[in-house]
Amino acid sequence: MTRVSRAFAPHAAVLAGVAGGVLVIAFRADPNEPGHYPGCPFLALTGYYCPGCGMTRLVYALAHGHVGTAFGLNPLLFVLLPVFGYLYARWTLRTAQGLPMRSALFTPAVAYSFVGLLIVYWIVRNLPFAHVLAP
Repeated sequence: MTRVSRAFAPHAAVLAGVAGGVLVIAFRADPNEPGHYPGCPFLALTGYYCPGCGMTRLVYALAHGHVGTAFGLNPLLFVLLPVFGYLYARWTLRTAQGLPMRSALFTPAVAYSFVGLLIVYWIVRNLPFAHVLAP
């Protein structure tokens, strides 16, 4: 294995994992039909939605071109998908330049803010007035 291929092996693994997951969800079975995929254990135990509830159906909807439906299933993840794409592209570009991955999004303040956002989203999506955030 050459030095370049070794440097990009993690990138290829991440890309293959994401692409494989999307392909499985897109072509295996409709997650809207019960019994094909495991359900959310937090929802099953508590009856409340977690921040990730609706992710599988969101991927399925996006894979089939239903953007509005995807947004309604998990608005937070839908909004974060371009951020994840940007971070992946930046990581790949910095690796190609021989530089370590750095981003203003990796500061402690941003990390704590993101965790706070997840907690607020988790709570608010379970309140009666915020039923639009529920999957």
